[in-house]
Amino acid sequence: MVVQSHVKETLAKMGLRCGGDFCDALSKACEDLVKKAAWRCKENKRQTVYGCDC
Repeated sequence: MVVQSHVKETLAKMGLRCGGDFCDALSKACEDLVKKAAWRCKENKRQTVYGCDC
């Protein structure tokens, strides 16, 4: 779900490097967050996911 080049670029600007498993873990965390937001959206009987669903 994340673009590795953007993650690496952001970390490089902070003087850091990206470990091989970091982007995979970050992608999994993003997927979990999207699923949580979608569930909350459905629970509130909406079809649009908003920032407050996170």
